[in-house]
Amino acid sequence: MNFIKSPCAAILTALACFAAAPTHAADATVPRQIKLTAPAAPGGGWDGASRALQQVLMSEKIVPSVQVVNVPGAGGTVGLAQFAGAAKSDGNQALMMGITLVGAVLMNKAPVGLDAVTPIARITADPLVVVVPAQSPHRTMADLAKAIKADASKVVWAGGSAGGADHILAGLVTKAAGGDTSKLNYVPFSGGGEALAEMLGGRVTAGVSGYNEFESQIKAGKLRALAVSGERKVEGEAAGTLKEQGLDVVLTNWRGVVAGSGITAAQRQALSAAVQRAVATPAWKNVLKTRGWEDAYLDGPAFDAFLKAERERVSAALTSIGLVK
Repeated sequence: MNFIKSPCAAILTALACFAAAPTHAADATVPRQIKLTAPAAPGGGWDGASRALQQVLMSEKIVPSVQVVNVPGAGGTVGLAQFAGAAKSDGNQALMMGITLVGAVLMNKAPVGLDAVTPIARITADPLVVVVPAQSPHRTMADLAKAIKADASKVVWAGGSAGGADHILAGLVTKAAGGDTSKLNYVPFSGGGEALAEMLGGRVTAGVSGYNEFESQIKAGKLRALAVSGERKVEGEAAGTLKEQGLDVVLTNWRGVVAGSGITAAQRQALSAAVQRAVATPAWKNVLKTRGWEDAYLDGPAFDAFLKAERERVSAALTSIGLVK
């Protein structure tokens, strides 16, 4: 039997179908394209975080087009300066940054600083680890702290770039242990592999890097983890946190996204919405698990406040070890 619908019934049916159909109307609140600057060479942490975010934004159909551009140099300050000039009022541009850029701006007395950007969101954090060679006489963090207090100049640290997260942590640990921070003996290396070689060769006392950088050597028994730098222990790692072992230090190698200083409130909200949607996806959760990153998401006023506090803390740390006058 055929039924002829009344006009009202037809309208109601159409409305019901519209309501039941999946909608992507919310997608209108995010940019249709983003140019994401990684202020470092390909292969580093900022590059990795940028490309991971790019992949999730596009694969999850949050932002149709995301381009990653590498602009290396001077701890990220070259990329920051270029970005600040080109993206001032452009809501389709963003920059990946983190604690190392905070330090680099101060150390290099960069003419363009973090006042030239708008914070969008903090997205990840890597716990750092303090390690010693397996044959080291320092069996515990307390042993190393005792040596630091006795003569900080005789404790040779190996880590990443000068003024970066590793260097900052070495300075904070030295200060917390009661050592003379002006005598901090830190040797920077361009990559974790070089620092690892120095430690395995017995040419340095201790090393600092992201936990994942040294994990395989720790598990192989070639390095001994003394402490991790985050708020909590690393899963599967016996070493406790610095704070648990009596040193009042918490530090992670965090990464975040910023935009141009002159973007509108609507543009800021659009970029924030894109990042927020990306980090809420199972795809992003899988990225965190695969890369060993912590979920450190903060946006809005919370990220603003964090970045302000971090700039003050990094400045104090670098001043105490003589890198910032």
